[in-house]
Amino acid sequence: QVQLVESGGGLVQAGGFLRLSCAASGRAFSTYAMGWFRQAPGKEREFVAAIRWSVGSTYYADSVKGRFTISRDIAKKTVYLQMNSLKPEDTAVYYCALQESYRNGFGGTAGYDYWGQGTQVTVSS
Repeated sequence: QVQLVESGGGLVQAGGFLRLSCAASGRAFSTYAMGWFRQAPGKEREFVAAIRWSVGSTYYADSVKGRFTISRDIAKKTVYLQMNSLKPEDTAVYYCALQESYRNGFGGTAGYDYWGQGTQVTVSS
């Protein structure tokens, strides 16, 4: 069993920035990738960004490309999401997720094995 704990959410004005963190803990486990998803009220959970754990390759949704940056600290088993130039439409609960092995790509929820509880990000106009 793997536990994922997100932190760093909050309320910011449009154009501002936040840095989200997600730490994985538990028994010894292997990680192929970690990712970030978000879900706004009345919307389905959508892909934001992912990073391959061993080599650091990154993937982004078109809506955040150029504004968000995903990174990881291997020793701390922690993934980060630097969010710049925030827009009101970025408002959502942000979830981190861990993929034990590659099978369904990085952009769908079905490809991930563990999920955090989520952290609220609110961007005011």
